[in-house]
Amino acid sequence: MRIPTSTPDGLAVQRVADSAPVDAPDAIVAPTPAPLQSAVMQPALQAMRDMPEIDQEKVDQLRDALAKGELPFDPAKLAGLIQRFHGSEQ
Repeated sequence: MRIPTSTPDGLAVQRVADSAPVDAPDAIVAPTPAPLQSAVMQPALQAMRDMPEIDQEKVDQLRDALAKGELPFDPAKLAGLIQRFHGSEQ
C-alpha cells in the first residue's frame, strides 16, 4: 500500500506501508519534478524571496512609539483578538 506524503519543500513522495519488504526496489518512488508556478508568477515569487522576512525598521518604530506612550495598547483587546483567531479550546 502506498501512502502519499509531502516533504517540507512540497514535493510529493510515495512511501510504502510497513507490510512491504524493506529491500523492495520500488520501496520509495522518486518524486517527479513539476513546474512550481507559471512563468507569470516567477517574478512575483522572486520579489517575495528578496524581501526581508521582518521589516526591522518598522518594528523599531512601533517599539519606540509604544515605549513613549504614543501608540495606545489595550491588552484586553489583544487577548480577545488572539482568542478569536485561535478559538477557544474548552
